Amino acid sequence: MSGSKAVVCLTTAPPAHAPRIAATAVERELAACVNIVGLVHSIYRWQGEVQTDEESLLVIKTTRAAIPGIERLLGELHPYDTFELVALDVSAGSDRYLEWIATSVSSSG
Repeated sequence: MSGSKAVVCLTTAPPAHAPRIAATAVERELAACVNIVGLVHSIYRWQGEVQTDEESLLVIKTTRAAIPGIERLLGELHPYDTFELVALDVSAGSDRYLEWIATSVSSSG
């Protein structure tokens, strides 16, 4: 079970923005699926100060080739100037699931 082309991207966003980001990623074939994890309590350093926010975590199932398109999408729809985008390689998984990701994401990314 190889997942060499599959990646999981993570980003956080204000809860009001998460559904639009997720739906647009799937509609544009940049992701096979996006899970929105309700509320996460984020504590982070920003501009020299410790900040706290309630955010939603988006778990984006996609391919390595689609990462630039996801970054463009986040630049377009995400309200933060500096948004999180972290891509994690999938080293293994269900062959059928990984194939579904590959066929659900546009090859043009």
